[in-house]
Amino acid sequence: MCPIGDMYSHDGDADEPEWVKTEREQFVEFRDKNRDGKMDQQETRDWILPADYDHAEAEARHLVYESDQDKDGRLTQDEIVSKYDLFVGSQATDFGEALVRHDEF
Repeated sequence: MCPIGDMYSHDGDADEPEWVKTEREQFVEFRDKNRDGKMDQQETRDWILPADYDHAEAEARHLVYESDQDKDGRLTQDEIVSKYDLFVGSQATDFGEALVRHDEF
């Protein structure tokens, strides 16, 4: 069985979508480290929680990228409030708890 088979089935389509081609390449080049055609438990763990990936930094960058309306690299109170739902849903702000504890506003 194809590892992508859970997400995509040819069903008579002659051409695969581009995302399927990309996923196949990612699987072969990076995910299937032992080249056995499937992902074992360690390969899956490395894919979901890569050792060299800083989740807190990635989330902080995401919040700034999505909220920094004037793209100056800094967030104002208005920028944060205008994207309040993004911050409340973020683990980086303890799901909004840090917003009410912050004393600079």
